[in-house]
Amino acid sequence: MPSLIEDQDIPWIDIEPGIQRKVMAHNEHMMLVKVQFSQGAVGTLHHHPHTQASYVSKGKFEVSISDSKKILQAGDVYFVPSHEVHGVICLEDGELIDVFNPAREDFL
Repeated sequence: MPSLIEDQDIPWIDIEPGIQRKVMAHNEHMMLVKVQFSQGAVGTLHHHPHTQASYVSKGKFEVSISDSKKILQAGDVYFVPSHEVHGVICLEDGELIDVFNPAREDFL
């Protein structure tokens, strides 16, 4: 994996209706992923063994983690411990920057 990465060099991959992602950088210990959402798109509730930190770079999202829900917008962050059930609903076209530890091999 190169150390200097240009956004334009990585294609978007459609993963769900209204949701695209691109894996920006990774090694076995960490992964950074950009995820674009259209208004109304749903990041379905799910869980995984990876720890996740997500930065809302654009838009507005209803974020659910376990039994908590909150509306977050550009500049906000959420943190998901390993195995916690979580998901989002995009309220305004937006983008999340997700960091996973360790890297998500299922995204490669």
